Amino acid sequence: MTNPLTDPYLILAKVYSGGKYLKQAISETAVEPLNRARTTKICYGVLDKDVYLDYIIGANTKTSPKAAVKLILKIALYMLEFMEKHDYMVVDSAVELTKKLGKSGAAGFVNGFLRSYKTPQLPQNGADALAIKCSTPLWLVKRLKRSYKAEAEQILSAPSLGQCVRFVRGEEEYLIREHIKTPFKGVYIFANFTRDERFFCGDYTFQSVGSVAICAAISPCERLLDACAAPGGKSVLLSEKCGQVVACELHPHRKSLIEDYAARMGVENVAAVCADSTVYNPQFESAFDGVLCDAPCSGTGVMAENPDIKLNRKEGDIASLNAVQAALLDNCAKYVKVGGLLYYSTCSVLPEENDSIAVGFLNVHTDYELCVPDSPLAHRRTRYGVQFLPHISLGAGFYLTAFKRLK
Repeated sequence: MTNPLTDPYLILAKVYSGGKYLKQAISETAVEPLNRARTTKICYGVLDKDVYLDYIIGANTKTSPKAAVKLILKIALYMLEFMEKHDYMVVDSAVELTKKLGKSGAAGFVNGFLRSYKTPQLPQNGADALAIKCSTPLWLVKRLKRSYKAEAEQILSAPSLGQCVRFVRGEEEYLIREHIKTPFKGVYIFANFTRDERFFCGDYTFQSVGSVAICAAISPCERLLDACAAPGGKSVLLSEKCGQVVACELHPHRKSLIEDYAARMGVENVAAVCADSTVYNPQFESAFDGVLCDAPCSGTGVMAENPDIKLNRKEGDIASLNAVQAALLDNCAKYVKVGGLLYYSTCSVLPEENDSIAVGFLNVHTDYELCVPDSPLAHRRTRYGVQFLPHISLGAGFYLTAFKRLK
């Protein structure tokens, strides 16, 4: 039988040491098919609980173990603390993997640590306590506490509700499974959903409820620009109510994702273009009834589905993301016809990336006025937009606002 720690280690090493996204690391790693679900659960779980696991290791060691050994300990600790696996199986497997990786000198340490570690008492209150309890970087906890006060813990604790599936047709046979109905037609969240052949026929697709909510709030129009479109979910959904969707993407391989997505869903009015939407294109000047800027952001609203964000996102990233967000809006404002709408969205819960960007745009662009859309998905109305929050919005941590061009 394959060592249950081996496949998670091979995947997570690419994330911790190689800087790869978890989904990418999983897709490019050959794992044992029989235990794929277990391996995936462990990988997501270790990243989700990274800060907490670090706290346990730090409280039980005088010096931090080397990276490979520390990763083995994190995987083993996750299995012991959250999966209720037998101690002897996890410990023996961890020691075996340590030796297999050529770290025989550390095998005794791994064995001793896992047999004798104690779960330390958590701090009682404050940002440090919340950071460990919710296993979230301290810098992010402080920002959320500043913006959301006591609600920060609810935001950080909101779990993933499952997989959100948007059906084009034939959903009836799938609704016998456990599911949550969303406010949007044909969109459901399933506790467990396995892709089958109908996915490739375009009968359904996977699309987050936040992404669907943004599309639902966009007004029908003849010609729409999706300025940051990959992998194409919003472009394809918006093609149902827009005559033509021009879908821009900076990288050629991601442009291909849009084309493949549209082809799978049988959509013919999406035109994928390889372009940098922060750079002026004279052909786009006043050419669109609507422009969607789904901006690059911190991803802090979707950490439950993408726990590697907690590991990879740094506080210093926010300022550089703000610069891109402002540049994107500033440039795309030139592409909207008079009377048309410019939409700005993120998958962030940080006001610095949301309302702050909106007010900055309005201060400069006096030819636009605020035109905040509404949504049937539960949300908070901010001063300049609509904020979806994970604990009230079916797991979605998204932001949306809009501006109407006056002249």
